[in-house]
Amino acid sequence: MSAAAAPAPIAGRTQAEAVEVSAGKSEICREIMAELSDWFTEPAVIEACAKAVETLPMFAYMDGGSAAGFVALKEHPPAATEILVIASRRHYHSRGVGKTLLTAAEQFARARGSRLLTVKTLAPRGRDEPQYEATRAFYHRNGFIPAEIFPTLWHEDHPCLFLVKPL
Repeated sequence: MSAAAAPAPIAGRTQAEAVEVSAGKSEICREIMAELSDWFTEPAVIEACAKAVETLPMFAYMDGGSAAGFVALKEHPPAATEILVIASRRHYHSRGVGKTLLTAAEQFARARGSRLLTVKTLAPRGRDEPQYEATRAFYHRNGFIPAEIFPTLWHEDHPCLFLVKPL
C-alpha cells in the first residue's frame, strides 16, 4: 500500500477514501473476485484479471487491515480511462465501498487528463440475473451512460455493454 492513511472502518466511518495499492494486487483481486461467484464464474477469468492488475493502477478500500473492495484502471490515452475491474466483498455491498472506489477512479482519470471514464459489463440477455441488473443500476446511478452493446466481444453468450461517464 502507499503511504496514504487507510480509511476509517466502515462501521464508524465518516468519510472514507480508497488508497493506492502498490503490492499484492493479484492477491487482492483473486481473493475478492473468488468471493463473488454470482458475477465471476470462470476461474480462468479471475486468473486473467489477477494477472492483468499487477501492472495497472489499483485502488483499494481498506477496512482495518483488509481490502473491502478494489478498482483497477487501464489508461487509453489521450482521453479515456477504463475501469478494467471493480469489485467489493459481498458483505460490503450497498455500504458505499463501490461509490468510494468510483470516486478514486474518477480522480485518477481526471489527474491524468482523461475526459471519459469507461467500463464494460454484461449486457441484458433476457435472463433473470439480478446481480447484473444491480451492477448496471449502480453504474447508471453514478452517471454512466450506455454507449454500445458488443454482442460477441467476449463470447456470443456474454454480450458486452460498454458504458461511458464524461468527466
